[in-house]
Amino acid sequence: MKHAKVYLFLVLANLFWAGNFVFGALVVTQISPVSLTFSRWLCASFLLVPLAWLIERVSWRRALAEWRLHAVQSALGLVGFTLFIYWALGFTTPISAAVISATNPAVIALAAALFLGDRLSGSRILGLVLSFAGVLVVLSGGSLARILESGFNPGDLLVVAAILVWTAYSLIGRRVTTPPVTATAVQAVFAIVLMLPFVLAFGLQLPTDAAGFTGLAYIILFPSVASYALWNIGAGRIGPARAGIFLNLLPVFTVLISVLLGAELSPAHIIGGALVLAGVYLTSRRRPPPTESPTPAVAQATP
Repeated sequence: MKHAKVYLFLVLANLFWAGNFVFGALVVTQISPVSLTFSRWLCASFLLVPLAWLIERVSWRRALAEWRLHAVQSALGLVGFTLFIYWALGFTTPISAAVISATNPAVIALAAALFLGDRLSGSRILGLVLSFAGVLVVLSGGSLARILESGFNPGDLLVVAAILVWTAYSLIGRRVTTPPVTATAVQAVFAIVLMLPFVLAFGLQLPTDAAGFTGLAYIILFPSVASYALWNIGAGRIGPARAGIFLNLLPVFTVLISVLLGAELSPAHIIGGALVLAGVYLTSRRRPPPTESPTPAVAQATP
């Protein structure tokens, strides 16, 4: 597969993930985050299971041997992270949510250094400082006085909570040996089981108009299925380290989509986003190993 095609796959994966913020903000005005998260993984599982077999052709018995890890991964990533993001989108803008969540790689690097003994070089420390400074600019709207007067936007804080949950998901994911699309399929099934009691207790809501159903269909087909397939095919061809650079496109695409749909882009978003992107680049940059494993890794900053 030519590199141009691989790069296109990685770009499209991030474009589709960016749409999750925009369409998620639309759908949560009509249904609850619980209903959206449950509907997303219920419908996506019917596509992910055959897709996993088609792409990876692994033994399901081998995948289920790690069921405890998959259950924890599902509770943290597919349920916890997704719920926090959709809940946040009821209070904050897709642009703010995307810029803040773009710090995921930096936060993961910091957590890996604290809990797993990974080394932090000078450039990575600088990257962490820049990333967190960028988030502070977005959280404050460019004015620390605003925080002192009215506090943080609750939606922005929910995005921060989502980042922490995804960080735990990512660190635990280092122990998972199941190929990534198959792991996502198994975890989607676990997500359905984990959320079913809440759906039975509070009911399942459906969108109220065509726009809501269109948004839900987009979330099911593109961020939940197509992005994972495209990402892991691309990462499998050029390696997860090189593919990780493309994750910087996620907030850029989210901003572009939001602005095209009429959203207002503030100076704080521009300045904060630039700091975050610069910080994530420095944090994620590393010397490639002599021979990089062709096995794709689960995406570390997916919505």
